[in-house]
Amino acid sequence: MDDYKKCLCKAEILILGIGNILLRDEGIGVRVIEALKKLQLPENVELVDGGTAGADLLDIISNRRRVIIIDAIEGDYSPGSIVCFGPEDIEKLQGYVINSLHNINILETLAMARLLGSHPENIVIVGIKPDSIDCGTELSEKIKSIVPDVIEVVLSMAKVH
Repeated sequence: MDDYKKCLCKAEILILGIGNILLRDEGIGVRVIEALKKLQLPENVELVDGGTAGADLLDIISNRRRVIIIDAIEGDYSPGSIVCFGPEDIEKLQGYVINSLHNINILETLAMARLLGSHPENIVIVGIKPDSIDCGTELSEKIKSIVPDVIEVVLSMAKVH
């Protein structure tokens, strides 16, 4: 019975990596999740490779205490920049290009969760400016070199060390 209850409960902290691994650095979120899966994390942390799922992520993010999203971003940043957007910033990001390559981007999915009353309590987006979004499955050298920095930022936001 305890295993059944455990299946029904979501971990209080979700670390969600988003991206298209077929477009090099656009897959940074997924690649960070792959690296995080090699670490020993507490049971209250769940790692999810969201790929390019869009609206399919609604159930995954709903009713969480804390959601940390890792994704490629566009903007006036130099390639390899790590930019964090807190809950107060997310509203301002509407219309801001974050992973326009997905059918429904994460901001639209968060808006749907809000409309349904299942919005996560606390959301942080960790954005990484890509160096290359050409076809290919490997991260560019520049972005590959900052993966440990991204992991450090994400773990500090999750308060996991």
